[in-house]
Amino acid sequence: MLSLQSPLVTLMSIPSPSDGVWNLGPVPIRGYALCIILGIVLAIWIGERRWVARGGVAGEVSDLAIWAVPFGLVGGRLYHVATDWELYFGEGKNPVTALYVWRGGLGIWGAIALGAVGVAIGAHLRGIKLLPLLDALAPGVLVAQAMGRWGNWFNQELYGRPTDLPWGLEIDVDHRPSQYLDVPTFHPTFLYECLWVLAAFALLVWLDRRFQLGHGRVVALYVMFYTAGRGWIENLRIDDVQLDDVLGLRLNVWTSIVLFVLAAAWFVWSARRHPGREQVVRTRPLEDDDATTDGTPDESSDDAGHDASHDSTDDTRSSGSTASTQGRSTADPTA
Repeated sequence: MLSLQSPLVTLMSIPSPSDGVWNLGPVPIRGYALCIILGIVLAIWIGERRWVARGGVAGEVSDLAIWAVPFGLVGGRLYHVATDWELYFGEGKNPVTALYVWRGGLGIWGAIALGAVGVAIGAHLRGIKLLPLLDALAPGVLVAQAMGRWGNWFNQELYGRPTDLPWGLEIDVDHRPSQYLDVPTFHPTFLYECLWVLAAFALLVWLDRRFQLGHGRVVALYVMFYTAGRGWIENLRIDDVQLDDVLGLRLNVWTSIVLFVLAAAWFVWSARRHPGREQVVRTRPLEDDDATTDGTPDESSDDAGHDASHDSTDDTRSSGSTASTQGRSTADPTA
């Protein structure tokens, strides 16, 4: 077996960026932030396509992101600070640094939970059923998580145990734990999770198209797929966390186990109680201004010379079109 100090190991390993921040004049551009932003953009784009295919209105996912993104960022940071409060509070600590999101530290559980609250608020205000909406959004969230993990690469953080595998990740001495100062390469857990969730995305989209999943079952599979990977990847990590020994396991491993079981239970219950997929995705009819955003003609713009019979026919066709749009899926590779 090759030694961790072998030149061949170093030659074959994955390099880390020498710097994760670039300055454009007085403005710092951070690799971590760019990865988060790219993930959000991709999640919105994928979610938009899937939502329209489920019968939603184009542009609604972008509007809901106004609620989901701030809630998710706050939730992610709150979870991180709550589970690692000793990093920010106590003797010699500066509580203000808890606000420095750009340094890393967004707990995925908090981000998903509070982000879902934001989506629920926005959906309620727009008369959208929550479960079909979440089913449409879930696969795109996996892609966002995959992109976000590259932010850990830029920050040289959250890597795994030392390894001499060819794909070992080079970590600068300044970013290594004190007990591993003489070890050059570590498991690239950011890459493991990125590849895992991208595979989960592809499988989830295929299963949804193949079995026409509904009533929250896409979300349940999303949770199951992600936690199944997060559990074993978390066991590889050596970053210093406050709750690293909860009944012999790290807190995030226990969280993964509990969420997997709950998601599996929901999937089984939902499949038995509500087989098939929702045919209507709204709690109330679309308002006129909402309908026009999806390309539906505005009846008020018809010529005043149309007779009553013609107007009645147009109204009937428009209503049928709206009902069909709400309940019918269209072909889409990400739907």
